[in-house]
Amino acid sequence: MAQDTVPTSGSGSEGVEASHILHRTPYPPPVVVSAEGSYLYLKDGSKVYDAVGGAAVACLGNSHPKVMQAIKDQVDKVSYVYNIVTSNEPAEALAKKLVDTSDGAFSLVGYASGGSEAMEGVLKLARQYYVEIGQPERTNFIARQMSYHGNTIDERNFHHVSPAYARRYQRPDETEEQYVERLRQELEDKFIALGPDTVIGFVAETVVGATTGVVGAPKGYFKAVKSVCDKYGALLILDEVMSGMGRMGTLHGWQSCGDNVAPDIQAVAKGLGGGYASIGAVLVSPKVANGIQAKGGFWKHGHTYQASSFPH
Repeated sequence: MAQDTVPTSGSGSEGVEASHILHRTPYPPPVVVSAEGSYLYLKDGSKVYDAVGGAAVACLGNSHPKVMQAIKDQVDKVSYVYNIVTSNEPAEALAKKLVDTSDGAFSLVGYASGGSEAMEGVLKLARQYYVEIGQPERTNFIARQMSYHGNTIDERNFHHVSPAYARRYQRPDETEEQYVERLRQELEDKFIALGPDTVIGFVAETVVGATTGVVGAPKGYFKAVKSVCDKYGALLILDEVMSGMGRMGTLHGWQSCGDNVAPDIQAVAKGLGGGYASIGAVLVSPKVANGIQAKGGFWKHGHTYQASSFPH
């Protein structure tokens, strides 16, 4: 399409009014005026079935009466508090729920505004943990190819190993156990190549979402990678922004699709708010919580950039 025919935010297009929003596309999208369940109703009168739940967010559907009433009731009480100075009852209740349903995996919860920020907060907290316990030389993360962990992350300290994608990468002559062992060995080799004492943790999606199309790991995989992390004193970090909060049949995805191996830190979002609130969370194990708090420390997520954190 010639450039002069591409609708821009200021020019408008057929059936779509001019928009003053800085959109993420080169054209203004259609405007939704109402929604119910999985259906969106557009300004031009069209009815659209939202089969993906808006980037895997609207898992409860739109206009759920119980959720809407809870939001209205809360607005009648208090709409905002500054979380450095005060807390509020719904935040405390949600944190308790996330901890109580974790089978002892987590003891603290930190809040964020969405998935990318939650993952950013996870990485900052992981780095802070090692600084607090006297291991500031740990600056590297290991993740997997074909995974996405948000769009706010500086990747200079990220290194990658193969995805756990048996359908595509398991060899014809390998058993599932042999494939898992090959992946475990690759991760350990990456630890050794980087220097085990420089690695903060291994980051993985329990079930990979958008980038591979809902791919779970083979049986025993998370036990294997956790053993490598434990061997070298690093953290297992799970990104459940897309796969968590009930999507795998359990509130935390690792309870059903991750060998029931609990992470040291976990990010959640999307289904946490279900499209009714912009919210994400960082779930923290007792080990990490104790390390942060041992010397009176607190979560420094509000510090957007710390020059000393990631030397090069």
